[in-house]
Amino acid sequence: MEDIKKLVEECNLKHIAIIMDGNRRWAKERNLPSAVGHKKGVDALKKTMRACDDFGIKYLTVYAFSTENWNRKPEEVNFLMDLLGQTLKNELKEMDENNVVISFIGDTTKLSEKLQKILNNAVETTKNNTGVNLQIAFNYGARDEILRAVKDIVNEGISDITEETISEHLYTKNIPDPDLLIRTGGEMRVSNYLLWQIAYSEFIVTQEFWPEFDKSKLADCVKEFARRNRRYGS
Repeated sequence: MEDIKKLVEECNLKHIAIIMDGNRRWAKERNLPSAVGHKKGVDALKKTMRACDDFGIKYLTVYAFSTENWNRKPEEVNFLMDLLGQTLKNELKEMDENNVVISFIGDTTKLSEKLQKILNNAVETTKNNTGVNLQIAFNYGARDEILRAVKDIVNEGISDITEETISEHLYTKNIPDPDLLIRTGGEMRVSNYLLWQIAYSEFIVTQEFWPEFDKSKLADCVKEFARRNRRYGS
């Protein structure tokens, strides 16, 4: 895969954002509970994170739980909360050893105190690492993010508001905007995800469900991205 790493360097691909869609549909096609699909989705994320490291991609942002996902059945919501907590507990040591930096975007104050402690521990444990920056969007909605940013700007009494002012008040203020947005599962929408940040991101939609995504699929996306001509409106 050295050719992919070279492509990443040549096309200056620094940040990939992913809408990890299709866990439930993957499970339904196989007559399995949705929980199995979500667990397989965790495996796909691990593969993708390792691939980003191998390819030299510095930032990976994944959509794990949206502000709208609270509308799902309570048992599924509770499962997703438990899955995040258990995954971090089980994988944190390995991720730390692999130099991964973990952070979260979204309103984590709405999560249980127990889960908040697990998230904070993951952030604190990995904050000095220098490898792939894994940014997990959990209880995240782009409209909510922008609204919060506007309120903060107003409360700070800032009158000379620029694009930079807004960017500096978003959850993602410390990282570059995504170069590439990937959505698995074939759906053609952005689902209230990083609406400000993806203004000039390239979009790739794959037909594979998220549990089927792996290093080779990511390599295909990198190749497609490298073929694009990013004109930024010019």
